[in-house]
Amino acid sequence: MKIELDVDYLAEQIKAGKSLTGKDGALTGLIKQVTELALQAEIETHLSEDLQRNRKNGYASKTMRTEHGEFELDVPRYRNGSFEPQIVKKSQTHMSDEIERKMLSLFSLGNSYSQIIDHIEEIYGVHFSKPAIKAVTDKLIPMLEEWRRRPLEAIYPFIYLDAIHYKVREDGRYVSKAFYTVLGVNLDGKKEILGLYLNESEGAKFWLQVLTDLNNRGVKDILIASVDGLTGFPDAVNAVFPETEVQLCVVHQIRNSLKYVASKDQKQFAGELKSVYQAFTKDEAAAALDKMQEKWGKKYPIVFDSWRNKWDNLTHYFKYSEDIRRIIYTTNIIESVHRQFRTLTKTKGAFPNDDSLLKLLYAGIKNAEKKWTMPIRNWSLTISQLNIHFKERLDGALGL
Repeated sequence: MKIELDVDYLAEQIKAGKSLTGKDGALTGLIKQVTELALQAEIETHLSEDLQRNRKNGYASKTMRTEHGEFELDVPRYRNGSFEPQIVKKSQTHMSDEIERKMLSLFSLGNSYSQIIDHIEEIYGVHFSKPAIKAVTDKLIPMLEEWRRRPLEAIYPFIYLDAIHYKVREDGRYVSKAFYTVLGVNLDGKKEILGLYLNESEGAKFWLQVLTDLNNRGVKDILIASVDGLTGFPDAVNAVFPETEVQLCVVHQIRNSLKYVASKDQKQFAGELKSVYQAFTKDEAAAALDKMQEKWGKKYPIVFDSWRNKWDNLTHYFKYSEDIRRIIYTTNIIESVHRQFRTLTKTKGAFPNDDSLLKLLYAGIKNAEKKWTMPIRNWSLTISQLNIHFKERLDGALGL
C-alpha cells in the first residue's frame, strides 16, 4: 500500500498566515497528518500478515501533545483487538520526551505542579492536569530506588552525615520525620551524595542502619567522618567502620554551648571560644579551654562538661594541615546541600507521603550534581597529606 503525504501542506498553511505552533499551528497539523499516515501503514501491514483475516474496526480518538501543540489523533482499531500500535502506543499521550524533560527540570528547581502547568502551557501551548504532572514526576521513584541501591566506591577519604526534618502525612496526620543525608568526597576529591534515608526521628541507632547500608553497598573504609554532636554518633560510626576518625562538628558544638550562656554574656563568651577552636595545636586549645573554665566554669558548668566529654572527637582536626582542617572541622559542606533542599521545599508546608518528599529531593540532588564536576579546592595537596597519615590504607587505593 502506498501512503501519500501532501508535502505542500505546511507551505500552504504558512502562506495563509497560520502560526507554526499551538493547537491549530501548521506544524501541529503536519505532525497529526504524518502520525495518522504512519498508523494507517502499520495497521495495513498487520492486516496483511494476520492469518485470521480480521478487519479494521473504525478509529479511536485521543488527544496527543507535542512540543509544538496538541491535536486529536485518530487511531485505527482492529476487530479482534490484537493490534498494538508501535508508532503511538495505547497509553502514550505525547509525541516526544522533550515536554517530560522540561517538566522534570522545572520540578527539580522546586516549582509546584501549578507552576509547571503554567510554564508548559506558556512554552508549548498545551495543557496538562496536576495528575498528569504527578504521573511524570512519579517516574523518578524507580530511578530513585535504583540510585539508592547502586554500588559505592570502596574507600572515601571524607564523609559527612547530617539530618534535616520535614512534615510528612502518615496515618491521617502530619508527623515530623528526619531525612538523613550522607555526602562523601571520593578519591578524586569530588562530592557525591551516597544515600537518602527517612526515619521517624534522628538518632544514633538509625545512623547505625545507614552506615551498615553503606557498608553493604561496597564501602569498606572511611578515613574521617564529620558529624554533629548527636549522642552516640561516634560509637555508631565506629561500630561499622572501626578505623574511622570521627570529627565532631565544632560549629555545632559552639551553637549548642551558647544555648546555655546568658544572652548578656554570649558575645564575649563566643569571642573567647575562638582561642580554643582556632588554636594552632591541640595543647594550645586545651590550655585556652582551661583558662576559659577558670573564668566561666562556675557559672556555666554544663558547657565545659560538654567540651570535656567530647574533647577527643572535637579535636582530631588539630593533627592536620590547614587544608584538611578546613574540610573536616565543620559539617558546613553538607549543610550547604540542606540549604538547597530548603530552597526546593520552602513553598511546601508538608508532604502527602514519603515518596513525594524523596522524589523532590532526589530531583534536586541530580540537579545539583551537574555542578559538582571539579574536585574540592587544593585536592592534590590534601590527598598527598592524607597519604602521610593513612599511608597503609591509601597506598593500594591510590595505586602507589
